Amino acid sequence: MTDPWHTSGIAVVGAGVMGVGIAALALAHGVPVTLVDIDPDRLALAPDAVRNQTRIGALLRKLPAAGVAAELRTSTSVTAVAGAAAVVEAVTELPDTKAKVLAEVSTVVTPGTLLATNTSAIPVGELAAATARPAELAGTHFMNPPYLIDAVEVVRGPDTGDAAMAALGSLFAVLGRRAILVGDGPGFVSNHVLMRMINDAARLVTEGRAAAERVDEVFTACLGHRTGPLATADLIGLDNVVDTLAVLYDRTGEEAYRADEELLARVRTGNLGRKSGAGFYDYGSVS
Repeated sequence: MTDPWHTSGIAVVGAGVMGVGIAALALAHGVPVTLVDIDPDRLALAPDAVRNQTRIGALLRKLPAAGVAAELRTSTSVTAVAGAAAVVEAVTELPDTKAKVLAEVSTVVTPGTLLATNTSAIPVGELAAATARPAELAGTHFMNPPYLIDAVEVVRGPDTGDAAMAALGSLFAVLGRRAILVGDGPGFVSNHVLMRMINDAARLVTEGRAAAERVDEVFTACLGHRTGPLATADLIGLDNVVDTLAVLYDRTGEEAYRADEELLARVRTGNLGRKSGAGFYDYGSVS
């Protein structure tokens, strides 16, 4: 294989849930990955987490059966992304943090390198303004887990260039992902709608109109959704939901995006959803 993805690989900045998931997707398709995070303890856990995701993905026939088919390198320094054919930023959904990381990454990589921000709500144009070359940044909103969902919400910002979009299309072809291209703006399409629904569902629980299980059952049993809004929130991570709602509220001023107390209370007590073992539902201990 002589394409840049299999030779130079990609870098993923952020070794949280989404960063690990994106790394696992790439590695399973033979694309080397440099995974960067400032937390060495988190990085130490990443290889096992990647192997677990590639194993499950293969068992579900969503990933190649070979498992991890490329080299995973880890680093605590952003300078490690130099030389990668593309960099995917997947740090926490805080505008200042993402902008700072992208600004630094854009000064490390070679001009012309694709930069992708895995943001769920922050406008791409806003983040691009922090980079050295705004034309090289595109939005890639992978869903969780990336190995299971083969469609990705892709956002072309106002400054995103044709070369960046072509490179992203080439990378997605290697990863077996389908791009759904949407316009830029707070929450794009998915979370402009979904976060409002999750927040409203949480508010119904707060008001005592229905328990979480009953709220979700209406969506799954009556409307045919695969999961209800509150189970979806647990999968996303309630802290991520609250951060995304804050982005939407700050940029739209719409009260529908002001985080409900039921969400805030769970985040304050560390009940963040599946990743912590409990959110709106109890998932048992998390290793």
